[in-house]
Amino acid sequence: MILAIILLGSFFLLIFLNVPIAVSLGAASLLGLIYSGVSFDILAPTVYSAITKYSLLAIPFFILAGLLMEKVGITRRLIYFAQTVLGGMRGGLAYTVIVVALVFAAISGSGPATVAALGTILIPAMLAQGYDRGMVGGLLSSTSSIGIIIPPSVAFIVYSSLASVSVSEIFLAGIIPGLLLGIAFIICSYFFIRKNDNIEVPRAYSAKEKFKAFTDAFWGLLAPVIILGGIYSGIFTPTEAAGVAVVYALIVGIFIYKELSFKKLFDVLVDSSVTTATVMYIVASATIFTWLLTTSLLAADMAAFITSISSNVILMLLLFNLIFLIAGFFLDTISAYYILTPVMFPVIAEMNIDPIHFGVFITINLAIGQFTPPVGVNLFVASNVGDIPLQEIVMKVIPYILVSIIVLLIVTFFPQLSLWLPSLMFE
Repeated sequence: MILAIILLGSFFLLIFLNVPIAVSLGAASLLGLIYSGVSFDILAPTVYSAITKYSLLAIPFFILAGLLMEKVGITRRLIYFAQTVLGGMRGGLAYTVIVVALVFAAISGSGPATVAALGTILIPAMLAQGYDRGMVGGLLSSTSSIGIIIPPSVAFIVYSSLASVSVSEIFLAGIIPGLLLGIAFIICSYFFIRKNDNIEVPRAYSAKEKFKAFTDAFWGLLAPVIILGGIYSGIFTPTEAAGVAVVYALIVGIFIYKELSFKKLFDVLVDSSVTTATVMYIVASATIFTWLLTTSLLAADMAAFITSISSNVILMLLLFNLIFLIAGFFLDTISAYYILTPVMFPVIAEMNIDPIHFGVFITINLAIGQFTPPVGVNLFVASNVGDIPLQEIVMKVIPYILVSIIVLLIVTFFPQLSLWLPSLMFE
Protein backbone atom coordinates (compact mmCIF):
# COMPACT_ATOMS: atom_id res chain seq x y z
CA MET A 1 0.00 0.00 0.00
CA ILE A 2 2.82 2.41 0.90
CA LEU A 3 4.61 1.59 -2.34
CA ALA A 4 1.43 2.39 -4.29
CA ILE A 5 1.17 5.77 -2.56
CA ILE A 6 4.82 6.54 -3.26
CA LEU A 7 4.74 5.36 -6.86
CA LEU A 8 1.42 6.78 -7.98
CA GLY A 9 1.30 9.72 -5.58
CA SER A 10 4.72 11.09 -6.57
CA PHE A 11 3.95 10.59 -10.26
CA PHE A 12 0.67 12.53 -10.20
CA LEU A 13 2.17 15.20 -7.93
CA LEU A 14 4.95 15.79 -10.45
CA ILE A 15 2.45 15.88 -13.31
CA PHE A 16 0.43 18.46 -11.35
CA LEU A 17 3.62 20.52 -10.94
CA ASN A 18 4.00 20.48 -14.73
CA VAL A 19 7.07 18.26 -14.75
CA PRO A 20 7.48 16.45 -18.13
CA ILE A 21 5.82 13.03 -18.13
CA ALA A 22 9.01 11.11 -18.90
CA VAL A 23 10.80 12.77 -15.99
CA SER A 24 7.80 12.22 -13.71
CA LEU A 25 7.74 8.51 -14.54
CA GLY A 26 11.48 8.19 -14.01
CA ALA A 27 11.51 10.08 -10.71
CA ALA A 28 8.52 8.14 -9.34
CA SER A 29 10.16 4.88 -10.37
CA LEU A 30 13.42 5.80 -8.61
CA LEU A 31 11.52 6.64 -5.41
CA GLY A 32 9.72 3.31 -5.67
CA LEU A 33 13.00 1.45 -6.14
CA ILE A 34 14.53 3.19 -3.12
CA TYR A 35 11.55 2.37 -0.90
CA SER A 36 11.34 -1.26 -2.01
CA GLY A 37 15.07 -1.77 -1.53
CA VAL A 38 15.58 -3.10 -5.03
CA SER A 39 19.10 -2.77 -6.38
CA PHE A 40 19.61 -0.20 -9.09
CA ASP A 41 21.45 -2.92 -11.00
CA ILE A 42 18.12 -3.96 -12.54
CA LEU A 43 17.75 -0.59 -14.27
CA ALA A 44 20.14 -1.11 -17.18
CA PRO A 45 19.08 -4.63 -18.26
CA THR A 46 15.36 -3.88 -17.80
CA VAL A 47 15.47 -0.68 -19.82
CA TYR A 48 17.77 -2.17 -22.45
CA SER A 49 15.51 -5.17 -23.02
CA ALA A 50 12.50 -2.87 -23.37
CA ILE A 51 13.88 -0.37 -25.88
CA THR A 52 15.71 -2.90 -28.06
CA LYS A 53 12.65 -4.90 -29.05
CA TYR A 54 12.62 -5.53 -32.78
CA SER A 55 9.16 -4.00 -33.32
CA LEU A 56 10.23 -0.73 -31.67
CA LEU A 57 12.96 -0.28 -34.27
CA ALA A 58 10.18 0.83 -36.61
CA ILE A 59 9.55 3.97 -34.53
CA PRO A 60 12.62 6.04 -35.52
CA PHE A 61 12.21 5.04 -39.17
CA PHE A 62 8.52 5.97 -39.37
CA ILE A 63 9.23 9.26 -37.59
CA LEU A 64 12.04 10.02 -40.03
CA ALA A 65 9.93 8.98 -43.04
CA GLY A 66 7.04 11.23 -41.97
CA LEU A 67 9.31 14.24 -41.54
CA LEU A 68 11.06 13.58 -44.85
CA MET A 69 7.79 13.34 -46.76
CA GLU A 70 6.61 16.59 -45.26
CA LYS A 71 9.86 18.38 -46.15
CA VAL A 72 10.00 17.18 -49.76
CA GLY A 73 6.62 18.72 -50.57
CA ILE A 74 4.40 15.66 -50.47
CA THR A 75 2.03 17.31 -47.99
CA ARG A 76 1.64 20.41 -50.16
CA ARG A 77 0.90 18.30 -53.24
CA LEU A 78 -1.63 16.11 -51.41
CA ILE A 79 -3.45 19.21 -50.17
CA TYR A 80 -3.60 20.74 -53.63
CA PHE A 81 -4.88 17.51 -55.18
CA ALA A 82 -7.63 17.25 -52.55
CA GLN A 83 -8.52 20.88 -53.21
CA THR A 84 -8.93 20.25 -56.95
CA VAL A 85 -11.21 17.28 -56.28
CA LEU A 86 -13.35 19.15 -53.76
CA GLY A 87 -13.18 22.52 -55.52
CA GLY A 88 -16.51 24.19 -56.16
CA MET A 89 -18.03 22.61 -53.06
CA ARG A 90 -19.00 24.86 -50.16
CA GLY A 91 -16.79 23.85 -47.27
CA GLY A 92 -14.38 22.12 -49.62
CA LEU A 93 -11.32 23.19 -47.63
CA ALA A 94 -12.73 21.70 -44.42
CA TYR A 95 -13.28 18.38 -46.14
CA THR A 96 -9.81 18.69 -47.66
CA VAL A 97 -8.36 18.82 -44.13
CA ILE A 98 -10.06 15.53 -43.23
CA VAL A 99 -9.19 13.70 -46.45
CA VAL A 100 -5.54 14.79 -46.41
CA ALA A 101 -5.25 14.02 -42.70
CA LEU A 102 -6.37 10.46 -43.38
CA VAL A 103 -3.76 10.06 -46.11
CA PHE A 104 -1.02 11.83 -44.15
CA ALA A 105 -1.83 9.69 -41.11
CA ALA A 106 -0.84 6.70 -43.22
CA ILE A 107 2.56 8.35 -43.68
CA SER A 108 3.43 10.07 -40.41
CA GLY A 109 1.63 7.96 -37.78
CA SER A 110 1.57 10.95 -35.42
CA GLY A 111 -1.15 13.41 -34.38
CA PRO A 112 0.96 16.51 -33.57
CA ALA A 113 3.08 15.95 -36.70
CA THR A 114 -0.07 15.97 -38.82
CA VAL A 115 -1.31 19.20 -37.18
CA ALA A 116 2.01 20.92 -37.86
CA ALA A 117 2.33 19.63 -41.43
CA LEU A 118 -1.21 20.51 -42.52
CA GLY A 119 -1.71 23.58 -40.37
CA THR A 120 1.00 25.72 -41.93
CA ILE A 121 -0.73 25.44 -45.32
CA LEU A 122 -4.42 24.96 -44.58
CA ILE A 123 -5.05 27.26 -41.62
CA PRO A 124 -4.17 30.50 -43.50
CA ALA A 125 -6.13 29.29 -46.56
CA MET A 126 -9.24 28.48 -44.50
CA LEU A 127 -9.14 31.77 -42.60
CA ALA A 128 -8.83 33.64 -45.90
CA GLN A 129 -12.01 31.92 -47.14
CA GLY A 130 -14.02 33.04 -44.11
CA TYR A 131 -13.92 30.00 -41.84
CA ASP A 132 -14.31 30.60 -38.11
CA ARG A 133 -10.90 30.55 -36.39
CA GLY A 134 -11.97 28.32 -33.54
CA MET A 135 -13.63 25.85 -35.90
CA VAL A 136 -10.46 25.66 -38.02
CA GLY A 137 -8.32 24.90 -34.97
CA GLY A 138 -10.82 22.41 -33.60
CA LEU A 139 -11.15 20.61 -36.94
CA LEU A 140 -7.41 20.33 -37.45
CA SER A 141 -6.74 19.27 -33.85
CA SER A 142 -9.38 16.53 -33.87
CA THR A 143 -8.79 15.21 -37.39
CA SER A 144 -5.05 14.94 -36.87
CA SER A 145 -5.60 12.59 -33.93
CA ILE A 146 -6.49 9.90 -36.49
CA GLY A 147 -2.72 9.70 -37.03
CA ILE A 148 -2.35 7.27 -34.12
CA ILE A 149 -5.20 5.04 -35.35
CA ILE A 150 -4.68 4.76 -39.11
CA PRO A 151 -1.62 2.58 -39.85
CA PRO A 152 1.33 2.86 -39.68
CA SER A 153 0.75 4.11 -36.14
CA VAL A 154 3.68 4.66 -33.76
CA ALA A 155 1.22 4.18 -30.89
CA PHE A 156 0.14 0.79 -32.22
CA ILE A 157 3.77 -0.28 -32.55
CA VAL A 158 4.35 0.50 -28.87
CA TYR A 159 1.14 -1.27 -27.86
CA SER A 160 2.01 -4.39 -29.88
CA SER A 161 5.39 -4.54 -28.19
CA LEU A 162 3.86 -4.18 -24.73
CA ALA A 163 0.89 -6.50 -25.30
CA SER A 164 2.74 -9.07 -27.45
CA VAL A 165 0.26 -8.84 -30.31
CA SER A 166 0.97 -8.73 -34.04
CA VAL A 167 1.84 -5.28 -35.38
CA SER A 168 0.34 -6.18 -38.75
CA GLU A 169 -2.95 -7.28 -37.19
CA ILE A 170 -3.43 -4.19 -35.06
CA PHE A 171 -2.48 -1.99 -38.02
CA LEU A 172 -5.33 -3.58 -39.99
CA ALA A 173 -7.67 -3.31 -37.02
CA GLY A 174 -7.26 0.48 -36.94
CA ILE A 175 -8.34 1.12 -40.53
CA ILE A 176 -12.16 0.94 -40.23
CA PRO A 177 -12.33 2.81 -36.87
CA GLY A 178 -10.05 5.49 -38.33
CA LEU A 179 -12.29 5.88 -41.38
CA LEU A 180 -15.37 6.04 -39.14
CA LEU A 181 -13.79 8.91 -37.22
CA GLY A 182 -13.08 10.68 -40.51
CA ILE A 183 -16.73 10.32 -41.57
CA ALA A 184 -17.89 11.59 -38.16
CA PHE A 185 -15.66 14.66 -38.51
CA ILE A 186 -17.05 15.33 -42.00
CA ILE A 187 -20.61 15.26 -40.63
CA CYS A 188 -19.68 17.50 -37.72
CA SER A 189 -17.91 19.98 -40.04
CA TYR A 190 -20.95 20.07 -42.34
CA PHE A 191 -23.10 21.54 -39.55
CA PHE A 192 -20.43 24.14 -38.71
CA ILE A 193 -20.21 25.12 -42.38
CA ARG A 194 -23.98 25.30 -42.83
CA LYS A 195 -24.24 27.84 -40.00
CA ASN A 196 -21.47 30.09 -41.34
CA ASP A 197 -22.61 32.38 -44.17
CA ASN A 198 -19.17 33.99 -44.46
CA ILE A 199 -17.49 30.96 -46.02
CA GLU A 200 -16.56 31.53 -49.65
CA VAL A 201 -17.24 28.83 -52.21
CA PRO A 202 -13.90 27.88 -53.82
CA ARG A 203 -13.66 27.78 -57.58
CA ALA A 204 -14.20 24.52 -59.41
CA TYR A 205 -11.16 22.99 -61.10
CA SER A 206 -11.10 21.65 -64.63
CA ALA A 207 -10.46 17.99 -65.43
CA LYS A 208 -7.05 18.97 -66.79
CA GLU A 209 -6.13 20.71 -63.52
CA LYS A 210 -7.31 17.72 -61.50
CA PHE A 211 -5.27 15.31 -63.60
CA LYS A 212 -2.15 17.46 -63.30
CA ALA A 213 -2.63 17.70 -59.52
CA PHE A 214 -3.07 13.92 -59.36
CA THR A 215 0.12 13.23 -61.30
CA ASP A 216 1.99 15.69 -59.10
CA ALA A 217 0.65 14.07 -55.90
CA PHE A 218 1.00 10.53 -57.24
CA TRP A 219 4.22 9.77 -55.37
CA GLY A 220 2.67 10.89 -52.11
CA LEU A 221 -0.45 8.79 -52.69
CA LEU A 222 1.77 5.83 -53.54
CA ALA A 223 3.64 5.98 -50.20
CA PRO A 224 0.94 4.35 -48.00
CA VAL A 225 0.26 1.81 -50.76
CA ILE A 226 3.91 0.71 -50.74
CA ILE A 227 4.19 0.73 -46.93
CA LEU A 228 0.94 -1.08 -46.12
CA GLY A 229 0.85 -3.17 -49.28
CA GLY A 230 4.33 -4.47 -48.55
CA ILE A 231 3.38 -5.39 -45.00
CA TYR A 232 0.15 -7.22 -45.82
CA SER A 233 1.51 -8.96 -48.89
CA GLY A 234 4.26 -10.43 -46.73
CA ILE A 235 7.08 -8.78 -48.70
CA PHE A 236 8.45 -7.16 -45.55
CA THR A 237 7.72 -6.83 -41.84
CA PRO A 238 6.39 -3.58 -40.32
CA THR A 239 9.90 -2.77 -39.10
CA GLU A 240 11.36 -3.37 -42.56
CA ALA A 241 8.49 -1.33 -44.03
CA ALA A 242 9.60 1.63 -41.91
CA GLY A 243 13.08 1.41 -43.42
CA VAL A 244 11.59 1.13 -46.91
CA ALA A 245 9.51 4.25 -46.21
CA VAL A 246 12.67 6.22 -45.41
CA VAL A 247 14.42 5.06 -48.58
CA TYR A 248 11.29 5.85 -50.62
CA ALA A 249 11.07 9.36 -49.14
CA LEU A 250 14.74 9.99 -49.94
CA ILE A 251 14.33 8.83 -53.54
CA VAL A 252 11.23 10.98 -54.06
CA GLY A 253 12.81 14.00 -52.39
CA ILE A 254 16.16 13.83 -54.19
CA PHE A 255 15.41 12.41 -57.64
CA ILE A 256 11.70 13.08 -58.36
CA TYR A 257 10.63 16.28 -56.61
CA LYS A 258 14.24 17.46 -56.17
CA GLU A 259 13.34 19.47 -53.07
CA LEU A 260 15.53 17.71 -50.51
CA SER A 261 18.69 19.75 -49.99
CA PHE A 262 21.49 18.80 -47.63
CA LYS A 263 20.33 21.50 -45.21
CA LYS A 264 16.76 20.16 -45.20
CA LEU A 265 18.07 16.63 -44.73
CA PHE A 266 20.21 17.72 -41.79
CA ASP A 267 17.26 19.53 -40.18
CA VAL A 268 15.05 16.46 -40.65
CA LEU A 269 17.66 14.17 -39.11
CA VAL A 270 17.97 16.46 -36.08
CA ASP A 271 14.19 16.74 -35.64
CA SER A 272 13.63 13.00 -36.02
CA SER A 273 16.44 12.27 -33.54
CA VAL A 274 14.91 14.60 -30.95
CA THR A 275 11.43 13.12 -31.44
CA THR A 276 12.74 9.55 -31.31
CA ALA A 277 14.78 10.30 -28.18
CA THR A 278 11.68 11.75 -26.51
CA VAL A 279 9.61 8.67 -27.33
CA MET A 280 12.30 6.22 -26.21
CA TYR A 281 12.94 8.20 -23.02
CA ILE A 282 9.25 7.81 -22.17
CA VAL A 283 9.44 4.08 -22.98
CA ALA A 284 12.56 3.67 -20.79
CA SER A 285 11.07 5.52 -17.80
CA ALA A 286 7.69 3.81 -18.18
CA THR A 287 9.36 0.40 -18.33
CA ILE A 288 10.76 0.74 -14.80
CA PHE A 289 7.42 2.09 -13.58
CA THR A 290 5.62 -0.89 -15.11
CA TRP A 291 8.21 -3.34 -13.75
CA LEU A 292 7.58 -2.04 -10.22
CA LEU A 293 3.81 -2.24 -10.66
CA THR A 294 4.11 -5.84 -11.81
CA THR A 295 6.78 -7.27 -9.50
CA SER A 296 5.29 -5.64 -6.40
CA LEU A 297 1.92 -7.23 -7.32
CA LEU A 298 0.31 -3.78 -7.34
CA ALA A 299 -0.93 -4.40 -10.88
CA ALA A 300 -2.44 -7.73 -9.84
CA ASP A 301 -4.15 -6.15 -6.82
CA MET A 302 -5.57 -3.37 -8.98
CA ALA A 303 -6.77 -5.89 -11.56
CA ALA A 304 -8.46 -7.92 -8.83
CA PHE A 305 -10.18 -4.80 -7.55
CA ILE A 306 -11.45 -3.87 -11.02
CA THR A 307 -12.69 -7.42 -11.60
CA SER A 308 -14.56 -7.36 -8.31
CA ILE A 309 -16.53 -4.28 -9.35
CA SER A 310 -18.71 -6.20 -11.80
CA SER A 311 -18.78 -9.30 -13.97
CA ASN A 312 -20.93 -7.54 -16.58
CA VAL A 313 -18.87 -7.15 -19.76
CA ILE A 314 -20.81 -4.07 -20.93
CA LEU A 315 -20.22 -2.26 -17.65
CA MET A 316 -16.53 -3.22 -17.71
CA LEU A 317 -16.10 -1.97 -21.27
CA LEU A 318 -17.64 1.34 -20.22
CA LEU A 319 -15.31 1.43 -17.22
CA PHE A 320 -12.26 0.77 -19.43
CA ASN A 321 -13.29 3.60 -21.70
CA LEU A 322 -13.81 5.96 -18.79
CA ILE A 323 -10.39 5.12 -17.33
CA PHE A 324 -8.52 5.58 -20.60
CA LEU A 325 -10.51 8.66 -21.59
CA ILE A 326 -9.57 10.36 -18.32
CA ALA A 327 -5.98 9.14 -18.67
CA GLY A 328 -5.86 10.70 -22.13
CA PHE A 329 -6.69 14.09 -20.61
CA PHE A 330 -3.39 14.09 -18.74
CA LEU A 331 -1.04 11.46 -20.22
CA ASP A 332 0.49 10.91 -23.61
CA THR A 333 -0.43 7.69 -25.39
CA ILE A 334 2.77 5.76 -24.64
CA SER A 335 2.78 6.58 -20.93
CA ALA A 336 -0.88 5.58 -20.61
CA TYR A 337 -0.13 2.26 -22.30
CA TYR A 338 2.69 1.43 -19.93
CA ILE A 339 0.92 2.52 -16.77
CA LEU A 340 -2.52 1.02 -17.42
CA THR A 341 -2.05 -2.00 -19.70
CA PRO A 342 -0.37 -4.22 -17.05
CA VAL A 343 -3.35 -3.53 -14.80
CA MET A 344 -5.99 -4.12 -17.45
CA PHE A 345 -4.58 -7.16 -19.23
CA PRO A 346 -5.49 -9.73 -16.53
CA VAL A 347 -9.01 -8.29 -16.53
CA ILE A 348 -9.53 -8.49 -20.30
CA ALA A 349 -8.09 -12.02 -20.29
CA GLU A 350 -10.61 -13.09 -17.67
CA MET A 351 -13.45 -11.51 -19.63
CA ASN A 352 -12.29 -12.94 -23.00
CA ILE A 353 -11.88 -9.52 -24.59
CA ASP A 354 -9.68 -9.71 -27.67
CA PRO A 355 -6.39 -7.81 -27.06
CA ILE A 356 -6.45 -6.44 -30.62
CA HIS A 357 -9.95 -5.03 -30.11
CA PHE A 358 -8.90 -3.72 -26.69
CA GLY A 359 -5.85 -2.01 -28.20
CA VAL A 360 -7.99 -0.25 -30.80
CA PHE A 361 -10.66 1.19 -28.53
CA ILE A 362 -8.24 2.30 -25.82
CA THR A 363 -6.17 4.01 -28.51
CA ILE A 364 -9.27 5.86 -29.72
CA ASN A 365 -9.73 7.08 -26.13
CA LEU A 366 -6.14 8.31 -26.07
CA ALA A 367 -6.56 9.89 -29.52
CA ILE A 368 -9.51 11.85 -28.15
CA GLY A 369 -7.20 12.96 -25.34
CA GLN A 370 -4.93 14.60 -27.92
CA PHE A 371 -7.58 17.25 -28.63
CA THR A 372 -9.27 17.43 -25.24
CA PRO A 373 -8.40 20.04 -22.59
CA PRO A 374 -6.51 20.54 -20.35
CA VAL A 375 -3.39 19.08 -21.98
CA GLY A 376 -4.51 18.06 -25.48
CA VAL A 377 -1.25 18.38 -27.37
CA ASN A 378 -2.94 18.87 -30.75
CA LEU A 379 -4.79 21.92 -29.41
CA PHE A 380 -1.53 23.62 -28.45
CA VAL A 381 0.14 22.80 -31.77
CA ALA A 382 -2.84 24.13 -33.74
CA SER A 383 -2.96 27.27 -31.60
CA ASN A 384 0.75 27.85 -32.14
CA VAL A 385 0.83 27.05 -35.87
CA GLY A 386 -2.30 29.04 -36.71
CA ASP A 387 -1.86 31.84 -34.15
CA ILE A 388 -5.38 31.09 -32.89
CA PRO A 389 -6.25 31.77 -29.21
CA LEU A 390 -6.51 28.46 -27.39
CA GLN A 391 -9.84 29.34 -25.76
CA GLU A 392 -11.45 29.80 -29.19
CA ILE A 393 -10.31 26.34 -30.28
CA VAL A 394 -11.50 24.74 -27.05
CA MET A 395 -15.03 26.09 -27.51
CA LYS A 396 -15.32 24.80 -31.09
CA VAL A 397 -13.64 21.43 -30.52
CA ILE A 398 -16.42 20.21 -28.19
CA PRO A 399 -18.70 18.89 -31.02
CA TYR A 400 -15.74 16.96 -32.44
CA ILE A 401 -15.14 15.42 -29.02
CA LEU A 402 -18.78 14.36 -28.79
CA VAL A 403 -18.90 12.68 -32.21
CA SER A 404 -15.58 10.96 -31.42
CA ILE A 405 -17.08 9.50 -28.25
CA ILE A 406 -20.04 8.20 -30.29
CA VAL A 407 -17.63 6.46 -32.69
CA LEU A 408 -15.66 5.16 -29.70
CA LEU A 409 -18.76 3.52 -28.24
CA ILE A 410 -19.70 2.00 -31.60
CA VAL A 411 -16.21 0.51 -32.01
CA THR A 412 -16.21 -0.69 -28.40
CA PHE A 413 -19.50 -2.56 -28.58
CA PHE A 414 -19.13 -3.84 -32.14
CA PRO A 415 -15.70 -5.52 -32.04
CA GLN A 416 -16.01 -6.83 -35.60
CA LEU A 417 -15.40 -3.30 -36.83
CA SER A 418 -11.86 -3.76 -35.54
CA LEU A 419 -11.46 -7.51 -36.02
CA TRP A 420 -13.02 -8.05 -39.45
CA LEU A 421 -10.02 -7.03 -41.57
CA PRO A 422 -7.47 -8.92 -39.42
CA SER A 423 -9.71 -12.00 -39.60
CA LEU A 424 -9.65 -11.81 -43.42
CA MET A 425 -5.88 -11.56 -43.59
CA PHE A 426 -4.82 -13.77 -40.72
CA GLU A 427 -7.50 -16.46 -40.45
